[in-house]
Amino acid sequence: MFRIPTITKNLLIINGIAFLATLVLEMRGIDLANIGGLHFFLADNFHMYQFISYLFLHGNFMHILSNMFGLWMFGCVIENVWGPKKFLFYYITCGIGAGLIQELAQFGQFYLTIAEQAPGIGLGELINVGHQLSHQLNSWTTIGASGAVYAVILAFGMTFPNERLFIIPFPFPIKAKWFVVGYVAIEFFSAVGTSADGVAHTAHLGGMLFGFLMIRYWNKHPNSSFDRSRGQQFFENLKRSFDQRQHNSSSQSRNPNMHAERGGSKDADMEYNARKRANQAEIDAILDKIRKSGYDSLTKEEKQKLFEASKQ
Repeated sequence: MFRIPTITKNLLIINGIAFLATLVLEMRGIDLANIGGLHFFLADNFHMYQFISYLFLHGNFMHILSNMFGLWMFGCVIENVWGPKKFLFYYITCGIGAGLIQELAQFGQFYLTIAEQAPGIGLGELINVGHQLSHQLNSWTTIGASGAVYAVILAFGMTFPNERLFIIPFPFPIKAKWFVVGYVAIEFFSAVGTSADGVAHTAHLGGMLFGFLMIRYWNKHPNSSFDRSRGQQFFENLKRSFDQRQHNSSSQSRNPNMHAERGGSKDADMEYNARKRANQAEIDAILDKIRKSGYDSLTKEEKQKLFEASKQ
């Protein structure tokens, strides 16, 4: 039975609890989105903790449903491959990065708005105007886990670029790498578009940007400070599965009936066991290569060998 890994499961639960708390407190006149949402840094209600809290707040049911579906669908795979520590660090860091990019985009928007009224305004004067309008700027608030979730989708596309996905309404499978490219293109053109739709597209792009930079760094520095044994739990479990099958095969080789089916000679037994040991050594080498360089470093033949061994 499919098991949701620890961090992904807890993130789903926390987001669900926060959404219910938002609805309950709203009936009592408390706006949790205003308290925990990420405000523009020149606004009265801005606080540093909002770079974390905004990740767990959502505006409506469809907002949280789409984000949590993406987190569940792609987060389970990435956490199993990377391990809980690395996955949580990636998720939170990309969420903070998305918030930083959103703040930068809002500052640019604020500058353009004020510059229309006062061309050539300096940075110091702009900050003073921001402080004077700090109460009005409280309406610039960002909520939602989209930036972090989009980063997780990017991680899936970079880790399994040729994995085929069925995306509604397309009647044909799409490779993960093209799925991610399509997401980036949509968000980019939405961000630079002139119409305001109330969606923080720059935050989505910001999360993916931070995710891309982190993955590129980790690929160039595979011996990072993360707990590699936990981070490779997914492949360690796979290796244990192969070892268990090897043990079962060895036990069966000592069964007289199985011995007779293979010919019954001692030489045949020795040859059979030698082949099994060689095959297991080859599988171990492939798994070690995955741990060091990632799944994408495998050749087509190594991937096929791993796939065939998993079915035995």
